[in-house]
Amino acid sequence: MLTRLIAPLVAGFALATAVLAAPQAPTGKWLAEDIDGGGVIDRLQTTLTIRDDGMVNGMGGCNSYAGSAHFDATTIKFLPLVSTRMACSPAVMNQEAKFHAALGKARGWRIDEAQRKLILLDRHGYDVIRFSRME
Repeated sequence: MLTRLIAPLVAGFALATAVLAAPQAPTGKWLAEDIDGGGVIDRLQTTLTIRDDGMVNGMGGCNSYAGSAHFDATTIKFLPLVSTRMACSPAVMNQEAKFHAALGKARGWRIDEAQRKLILLDRHGYDVIRFSRME
């Protein structure tokens, strides 16, 4: 009888703990693994760092960039970013252009904490960029 009373309390506590432990922001340093379903060039480091204050920066693959984003518990919008203007190989420049276009389409986000992934979503809820956490 006591077990029947305690089990729901333990389950409720575990659920509350999981909710409280869930990330509240997409902040951190991230490495792009997939851009719009097209993968990425393996040796290329396309990164995104998001700070608590909304400032963002990273490497597009060839050029560094910086700017800001507005985000809350489920939405994100990147404001126009500034970037250096170095030239690289056509494949690298193509990936960088796709990356910046995908950031421009991002309207939502979610984190898969178990796999240490940040997924940016378009306005329809489809994945546009998948990142892995860097440390």
